[in-house]
Amino acid sequence: MTKSTGIVGKRRQVDFQIIADWVGERDRVLDLGCGRGVLIEYLMQKKSVYGVGVDVDFDKILSCVKRGVPAYQGDAQEILKCFGDDSFDRVIFSRTVEQLARPDAIMLDALRVGKRVTVGFVNHGFWLNRLNFLRSGNRTHNEVYPSLWYESAPSNAFSVEEFERWCRHRSIRIHHRVYLGRDWKRPCLRFPNLLAGYAIYDLGRSIAPSP
Repeated sequence: MTKSTGIVGKRRQVDFQIIADWVGERDRVLDLGCGRGVLIEYLMQKKSVYGVGVDVDFDKILSCVKRGVPAYQGDAQEILKCFGDDSFDRVIFSRTVEQLARPDAIMLDALRVGKRVTVGFVNHGFWLNRLNFLRSGNRTHNEVYPSLWYESAPSNAFSVEEFERWCRHRSIRIHHRVYLGRDWKRPCLRFPNLLAGYAIYDLGRSIAPSP
């Protein structure tokens, strides 16, 4: 394990704990962009969930299988079409939304397939990201984003404020939100668009107003 992987791994521990708090015992969970299945494995151990992972990377799917995590290789948008309404108690996007080709359509479909949706993402409105770009004119390059722009997958960078604006635009209910500081461990209680390094949301469908 590299030094950068270890740092990110320690940061993700708090992320995993928060997500687990929102998951019920024996829930049906779909993790889109599951990577090597670490989160699903954690939820299987902590909450005895029935978990399924999806990822486009075949090598990562093999890692899931070795962990005993059911997983499928494929595109998130196409796989969501295979499921009926409320097929899962929860659909999870953990650092996945940034890399979706059509995040709006895919997240809306996830809210159809899942009763609740968890979204976790790096806040690109974080002050250090702003300062770095202002000083150097280059995108952030650190342990969270170790790859240079020409080595990495396409990424849709967005901020806490932009995400909440999207939720309002789509009338999506935010049941819970947690902001973490620069270290992704301690809570950020003020000015999250500026001071939060990472954000996690628990989303649900909006309730139509009574006629």
